[in-house]
Formats: sequence, C-alpha cells, structure tokens
Amino acid sequence: MTILRNVFFGLVGLFLALPLIVVAGVSVNAKQSLTFPPQGFSLGWYGQIFLDMEWRNALIASLVLALSSAALAVLIALPLAWFLWRRYAPWANIFQLLGAAPFTLPPVITALGLLTFWATTGFYGQPWTAVIGHAIFFVTLPLVTISLGFSAIDRSLVEAASTLGGDDRAVFRTVVLPLISPYIVSGYAFAFVLSLNEYIVAYMTVGFTLETLPIKIFNSLRYGYTPTMAAVTVLFVATAAIVFSLVARFGDLPKLLGAMTSSEP
Repeated sequence: MTILRNVFFGLVGLFLALPLIVVAGVSVNAKQSLTFPPQGFSLGWYGQIFLDMEWRNALIASLVLALSSAALAVLIALPLAWFLWRRYAPWANIFQLLGAAPFTLPPVITALGLLTFWATTGFYGQPWTAVIGHAIFFVTLPLVTISLGFSAIDRSLVEAASTLGGDDRAVFRTVVLPLISPYIVSGYAFAFVLSLNEYIVAYMTVGFTLETLPIKIFNSLRYGYTPTMAAVTVLFVATAAIVFSLVARFGDLPKLLGAMTSSEP
C-alpha cells in the first residue's frame, strides 16, 4: 500500500509539474519559437530579460510596483490589525471585513472599481495609482498574517509592560513589534509575490503608461511568440519558490496559512 500511495502521489506531482516542465523546456529553446521538446539549448532568452531595454524596463517597473504596493499594504494592515486586537467593540469586525473584501472579490471587479474611481478623479494612467490599487487589492494578505501574529501574543506581557509604566507606543515598540515581526515580513512577502505576477488590476489602472512584466508579455503576443516569455514565467515561479521557502524556513508557514497547531484549541 505504501508503494502504491507513493506512486500515486508521484504521478499527481508529475501531472501538476508538467506545465512548468514544458515552459522551462521552451525557455531554453535555441530557436525563437515556442516549441517543445526544445530544439537545441540556449540560456540567451534569460539574458534577454536583463539585456533588452524593453524587458529590463518592464522588470524594473514590476519590482518597483511590487515592493511599493507590498509596503503600503503592510502600512495599512498593521494599524488595522493592532486596533482590532486591542478593541473588543463588535462593530470593529466591520473593518476586518472591509480589509478582506478586495481580495475575496474577483480581480476584474476590483479592477473595474479602481478604473472607475481613478477615471472619475482624473488620475487614470498615473503610475502611483497602480501602487495604491495593488495595495488595496492585496492588503488582505498582511492583514491575515499580522492578525495571526497578534493572536499568538500573550496579553499578560502587554499588561505587564503597561503596569511598569510603558505607554501604548513604548509597549508596541518594545514588546509587540518584535513578536509580530515575522508575521509582518511574511505578509509583505505574500503581497510582493502576488503583486509581481498581477496583470488585471495594473492594466486597468494604468493602461500602457506603466508596462510591467505581465503587461509586457501580453503586449509582446501581438508581434509573435518568443521564448523570453517562457523565461519570464520561470523567473516568476523561481522568485515565488525562493520567497515562500524563506518564509517556511524562518517562520511558521502552516500557521501563517491559517492552520491550527495541535496545542491550540
């Protein structure tokens, strides 16, 4: 039974990995075509991402957008999670629902709402609107992870610090912040990875004024197929794998994903 189970899970894993295997094979194709198995071997398409000005600018735009929007999402989620943890008012849960709403809606709904808002205010097409749009769309991720961090804090530590004369800012800086730092970093990492790969919200808020890598891929499809697109996909997957591996290595990934440990009620 053990052998059959291992074979079954191996086949399932292979089936799930097949698309990535095909894309990885296409990305090392020596010829400028999306063919698999690859005709020859070349890593030049990966170099194209960094050497070609258009692809390099798209990469920089994606990185700036992801880094900025993830930071803004954390800045929104942190005080909100702190407030929800400190206050027991029933109406406070409304803010938590508002924080989770953008990510639970279909991306196209959020994108249309942002498009309408920025077009009405006259700011449509400004690069910073994509930063705000992504921050609003992905604020749920740091809100969830940071809230989990707050829930893991022993409130007696905060009460002891307050009894010793610490005000709210001192208690937050010296007691709370060190305890929730891994959750803040994890929330930032999740928002960063998803922002790096997001297309619909970015396209609907800035159009062609800010060409990120996902937008660049779709724009390039108008002029033909190139293995550079597959190389970008492999780069995205590798980045996500590295980031999530670091989160799993230095944090409690199952708990960050919402799983309860056996010691918890």
